[in-house]
Amino acid sequence: MPDPAARIEELRAEIRRHNHRYYVLDEPTVSDAEWDDLMRELRALEEAHPDLITPDSPTQRVGADTSALFTPVTHLQRMFSLDNAESAEDMEAWEERLERVLGRPPAGYSCELKIDGLAVSLVYEDGLLVRGATRGDGTTGEDVTANLRTLRSVPLRLLSDDPPSVLEVRGEVYMSDLAFDRLNEQQAAAGDRAFINPRNAAAGSLRQKDPTITAGRELDIWVYQLGLVEGGPAFRSHGEAMAWLADAGLRVNPASVTVASIEEVMASIIDVEGRRHDNGYQTDGVVVKVDDLLDQAELGFTARAPRWAIAYKFPPEERTTTLRDIQVNVGRTGAVTPFGVLEPVFVGGANVGMATLHNEEQVHFKDVRIGDTVIVRRAGDVIPEIVGPVVASRTGEELVWAMPTECPFCGHPIVRPEGEKVARCTGGLICRSRLREWLAYFASRGGMDIEHLGYKTIDFLIGEGLVASPADIFTLSSAAFEGREGWGETSIANLMSAIDDAKDRPAAKLLTALGIRHVGPSVAELLVRRFHSLLAVADATEEDIAAIEGVGPIIAASAAAWFAEGENRQLVE
Repeated sequence: MPDPAARIEELRAEIRRHNHRYYVLDEPTVSDAEWDDLMRELRALEEAHPDLITPDSPTQRVGADTSALFTPVTHLQRMFSLDNAESAEDMEAWEERLERVLGRPPAGYSCELKIDGLAVSLVYEDGLLVRGATRGDGTTGEDVTANLRTLRSVPLRLLSDDPPSVLEVRGEVYMSDLAFDRLNEQQAAAGDRAFINPRNAAAGSLRQKDPTITAGRELDIWVYQLGLVEGGPAFRSHGEAMAWLADAGLRVNPASVTVASIEEVMASIIDVEGRRHDNGYQTDGVVVKVDDLLDQAELGFTARAPRWAIAYKFPPEERTTTLRDIQVNVGRTGAVTPFGVLEPVFVGGANVGMATLHNEEQVHFKDVRIGDTVIVRRAGDVIPEIVGPVVASRTGEELVWAMPTECPFCGHPIVRPEGEKVARCTGGLICRSRLREWLAYFASRGGMDIEHLGYKTIDFLIGEGLVASPADIFTLSSAAFEGREGWGETSIANLMSAIDDAKDRPAAKLLTALGIRHVGPSVAELLVRRFHSLLAVADATEEDIAAIEGVGPIIAASAAAWFAEGENRQLVE
């Protein structure tokens, strides 16, 4: 009879090799069915011999201990930011700074795609993945080991036969364009809010409390930097280190190149920029590093960034299209924001059909008119905005837009307070749009973090008259949903459980979730620390609040005015 332990190790090694070829090299050598057969055999053997299960087994990607999730983690080496460059002149100036320190030009440069994702640190001990953390502030991040284990391109054990005793690497977790489209289709089908861009989707997916959700989000990683190494090989160059990491089973981007001069760097950047939408994932520039590690050591760091690396940022893409209409949104604070409805245009790697116009003053300053041919760009390659009109294309039939005098959602007057740029709906929570946005903010991760309470559920609650303010969320019962279309026992139980969990959130989270202008998480912490309870904050005078170090008169006036409104006072009581 075959030795179960030997067969288990044989299966694990074979599955690791296949995973590496499929998820890292994109060169599968077996069919999906054959891979499934190997996993089934391994699971069956481990179920029969649970004492042989190890943390690095391919069967243990999902289901790892989650008790450490999001706890603070101190990085073994600081994860620095990068200085930016936006032109050939910037790059030449950077090279001149390098020459002043080294006394000569660097021997070569490594050019890598700047992936638009979330930076993480991976730590391996004796080849075994023991920790993964977000970048955080560069010194301290959050433990996301259980979620990073679910990424099949992250090896749980290195392929090296002689791994370092400690190996720290840095990588960028991202979501491909196809995965992003599929996720937003799922969000729409569930009635949940679509993610704005792949980077936000990747960040939100990695920070899930349930690793099974992360596992279903199709995240991937590119490893881009060696960190701390103990008991491992010494490397002469960044390129050599990356090649070794790739051989050890880590996913290193094959688009990286090493060149000899800053002129060749710029040629590489121009080539990459021209093909940036052919990658299947979002990039926003090229990271250029001095390749020689002794040169890197001599160049050192500033207070915020390495001197030996720089991020060349691509300029925002611009396209022209037709402005079909100008409409307005009403946000949670009552702010009325105009936006342009566009003839859809592909810009910055996405189809854009709407773009912000910021406020009434900006519409008139830019002289944007309905029917104009307009220039559209994605600011920071994230938020679509209208740059301005192509005046030469005007026919004379374009229409000058004016801010409506009544809210299109509730019919109450729209006013623009003297000295302010933003117009506001005066309907309060009677305004369905304002209530909808406030409830969404209240339930969001930055607020009370109520899972399963997305826009589809909020629309149902408002439409059925079940909620008229955030306080009503906590009075909901299962009976309100029973027998309603789209609501089964599981979905009702999940929502009720999430609401119950939210009742235990600290006072500062509740204060943040109220959405008071200028009162974000840090200010909320200061207020609760000073007054100890939400009711005490509500009772505080404007002068009391302004006296808190780090608050100031504008925040104090906003908070005091908010609590002075009767319906708001009633809400917190």
